Amino acid sequence: MPIYPIVHVEIPAKDREVAGRFYAELCGWTVQQLPEMGYATFEVEGGPRGGFPTIDGEMVKPREIMVYIASDNLDATLAKATELGGKTVVEKTPIPGIGFFGIFEDPSGNRIGIFER
Repeated sequence: MPIYPIVHVEIPAKDREVAGRFYAELCGWTVQQLPEMGYATFEVEGGPRGGFPTIDGEMVKPREIMVYIASDNLDATLAKATELGGKTVVEKTPIPGIGFFGIFEDPSGNRIGIFER
């Protein structure tokens, strides 16, 4: 059975620029603003990467930090999550030039992202 590490964490933000400055100054994270995507990324030395999606009240809500785990077969991982009592919330979706993501809910209703390079 493969082991899938945590590779990306999303912290919802009312304003991604404010969030980026806050965490850069508080934690020393390297933040890159991606205005064309309405997103900002962060890198943490020795830790996973992540981003600041803008709160929209639907898919991105305050107090709902999203953790992404790596998978070498996103479709199979989503299918296995469903088989184990979860459900797919977002099917395999391309991230141009980077890879793919999908999101499932576990049996308790927690949303977890899957990332495939």
